[in-house]
Amino acid sequence: MSRFEGKTYWIIGASEGLGRALAEALSRQGAHLILSARNADRLVEICATLPNAQAVPCDVTDLDTVRRAVSEVGEIDGLVYNAGAYEPMRTGDWDTEAVLAMADVNYTGALRVLGETVPGFVREGRGDITLIGSLSGYRGLPAAVGYASSKAALVSLAETMRFDLAGTGVTVRIVNPGFIKTRLTDKNNFKMPMLMTPEDAADRVVKAMLRRRFRTNFPAPFSWVIWLLDYLPDWLVYRGK
Repeated sequence: MSRFEGKTYWIIGASEGLGRALAEALSRQGAHLILSARNADRLVEICATLPNAQAVPCDVTDLDTVRRAVSEVGEIDGLVYNAGAYEPMRTGDWDTEAVLAMADVNYTGALRVLGETVPGFVREGRGDITLIGSLSGYRGLPAAVGYASSKAALVSLAETMRFDLAGTGVTVRIVNPGFIKTRLTDKNNFKMPMLMTPEDAADRVVKAMLRRRFRTNFPAPFSWVIWLLDYLPDWLVYRGK
């Protein structure tokens, strides 16, 4: 029997791309699913194709909406925070509203959701939390104002939570994918190394959720290159810049 059989997982950011593929993958494993995103119609459409799936629309940028969703969701075994916003943007083209919108979905939204769910997990002495970060969170990259920094903050948050929740029965992990072909990466006008399908990425996330390992980066060897950049001295990385 699958480890996910009969357990309830709340996927936030489930309307398309990786979130939708992950819902389909976990459904095949027998999980009961609660799917959230801002697009209520899309959620209803997805739930109609999956057994034991419930739509709970939620805007992670609004605390009252998050609290209502948490109340409606009720008791869960785990959650996946996959909500994401992305606009390619160089520092010289700074758009304050777009940057704040990315930060609000990618990072501050996670704070709202976790703030309303983690205390309950701790009281119960159990729970499984998967945060979907990005390889871009390891070092500032060109044209990633707003996105890379908010994903870096999410990685740091996961690291802190892993320390603090040790011994509570609550598992925290961070999963950092590379490029996934979605409506977000369709905005890029550059070659994306080792571009994955949402289905491939979802299978890798499910495998990560089967382990207690804290950090999962993929795909290799692209993830190794990004990881190495984080350890190179600044004088080498920014040489000539």
